[in-house]
Formats: sequence, C-alpha cells, structure tokens
Amino acid sequence: MSDAGKVQELGKRGKRKASGGEEGDGPSSFSLFSSSSSGGKWRMGGGHDGGAEVEMAEVEEEEEEEKQDPLVLFGSGVMTMILSKLDARSVALARLVSRGWLAVSSSDDIWAPKCEELWQGKAHIPRISKFQGLPKLAAYSLSVMDGRRTRITRQDLCDHTWEFHFTEAAPGYWRNLDPYWNGTGPPMRRYFQPDGTITADDDDRVWGGHESCYTVVTGLLADGKIRDHYMRINRWPKLSVHRKQDWGWELSNHLYCYTSVPDADKEDGTGPFFPLF
Repeated sequence: MSDAGKVQELGKRGKRKASGGEEGDGPSSFSLFSSSSSGGKWRMGGGHDGGAEVEMAEVEEEEEEEKQDPLVLFGSGVMTMILSKLDARSVALARLVSRGWLAVSSSDDIWAPKCEELWQGKAHIPRISKFQGLPKLAAYSLSVMDGRRTRITRQDLCDHTWEFHFTEAAPGYWRNLDPYWNGTGPPMRRYFQPDGTITADDDDRVWGGHESCYTVVTGLLADGKIRDHYMRINRWPKLSVHRKQDWGWELSNHLYCYTSVPDADKEDGTGPFFPLF
C-alpha cells in the first residue's frame, strides 16, 4: 500500500476509535491526526510509518521556504527592480535559484540596460548582438564573448575604417610624410575591400596609388586552438593582431600600424555574424 493509502486508512481507524471503535480492535499505536503549525497539512504523530512522516515534513518545509522566497513576498515587478540594481554576474547567478527566478532574472527589462552599460565606451559593437528579436540576455553574453575574440576576420577588416601611421623605427623619409609625426593634418586612413585590396584617400601622400592586397593567416592546432594568427599586406613584414580593451583592433609590425576607427554607432553592428570564439 502506498504512503497516501496508509495515511487514508489510518485516518479511518482514528475516526472509528473516536466513535467507539470496532469490536476486537486493540489500542492503536498511532495518535490521531492533528493540524500542523504550518496550517492545512496533517502530520503523523507515531513512528510506525516513517515514509509518510518524512513526506509530510518535506511538504511543510517546502511551504515554509516558499513563504520566505522574496519573489513570492514581493512579486515579479518589485524583484525586477531589485535585480536590475545588481551587477550582471549576480543577476546571472539568480537565474539558478528556481524556475520563477529564472523567468524574472532573464527579463529584457533587466538586460537591455545592462547591454547599454556594457557597450558604453566600446569602439565596436558585435553584429551578432544586434540580431532582431534576440533576447537581451543572449545579446549581453554574445557581446562579452565576442569582445574577448582575438581572431580577426575579413569581415572585421572590411567593416571598419583604419588609421595608418609609421612607427618610430620607420625610415625618416616616410615619417616626414606622415601627419601623425609632422602634425600637418589628420591621420592617414586605409580601407580594406572585400576583393582583398586596400585603398586610401585621394590626397594621401604616402599611398602613391600603388596596388596592395591583404590576406589573413590563421594556423590551428589539432585541438582547434590558434597556433599562429597574423595579417600580411603584399610581401611586406607580417602584422600582428591585437584586441584592445575597448574591443578595437590594432595591426602592427616594427614599421607601421593600423588602428580601427571606433564605429559603435553603426545600427547593425560590425564583425562576423557567426563569431569565431
């Protein structure tokens, strides 16, 4: 017989005892059911059926926990306001408390402002986080992951405008033509094209109209980790790839440097739609 059946049978026996009992019934080893302090639930007083007693105690404990749950006490509206004041990590951890907490702490009302806070001051906003209909929690998570990406793609190169300047180690002739060094105007700019070529502004004194092509080189190990990653323009010295704290990009060698121009205002974001993490 199940615990529930046993409890029902014991209840019948208790009622019979209260009304005089059946002939031949000996003294019961169980006390009559009594209402628990939590209200509405009945608890066994004896110890012959430990399973039923444990089950009833667990129900009472769960009810007591529910009464102390802030989500139950304050409601989802107030809890949304409270969680919105916490940092992103704390809100993410709150999703593990229960299904109710998961629903509230995944709300766009909480994560939309956190996305704006995360993107504040960033040079570039990843294209994948701007996907229409994407939950803001996912947009936040994907933005963080993409911001840690150090593998540049052709899409990254073509999406941005790049400032170019020579380094101090470059020959003096070239530095004398470079506004970065002589202060004669704004920095020179370069533009990577989808067909693999590079262009410059018409008044660029260094460019000279010569043809340039670029390629991105990535060497992977057997486990998928990056062994080597760099960019090369024509047959000139290769350019190391660096990701900055503001999610900007820098390509550099001992002679010259390319730096991506901030463009966080682009409505659709920048970079690959399927990020390489």
